[in-house]
Amino acid sequence: MKIKILVAMITLGSLCSFSNYVSIPAQYSAIEQTKPSEGEALIKKEDCATCHKIDKKVVGPSYLDIAKKYPMNDKNIKYISEKITKGGSGVWGPIPMSAHTALKKDDAKKIAIYILSLNK
Repeated sequence: MKIKILVAMITLGSLCSFSNYVSIPAQYSAIEQTKPSEGEALIKKEDCATCHKIDKKVVGPSYLDIAKKYPMNDKNIKYISEKITKGGSGVWGPIPMSAHTALKKDDAKKIAIYILSLNK
């Protein structure tokens, strides 16, 4: 019996490894699903998921809400990337966003571009 369960688990694990799972649902992504953007990869490495989700407000606003409020342009990319590195409060409520001073400006810009690209 234990062997059958073990074989079933291995088979199930093998089948799951061939699935086409993507971390962002297609209706929320403006980028190609087969390869994540640099901004998305940076978000996964940082602590962003503690306070932000793609489509739900957690502590801070959802990425979709940010993208809806700020259209994609150079001014907003600069504004969002500065918010990421310097932090701030008052725009989305009283809870402040912590500063991410160790993040390179170029990386913050990639994150900002990714977030703003979610608005279709």
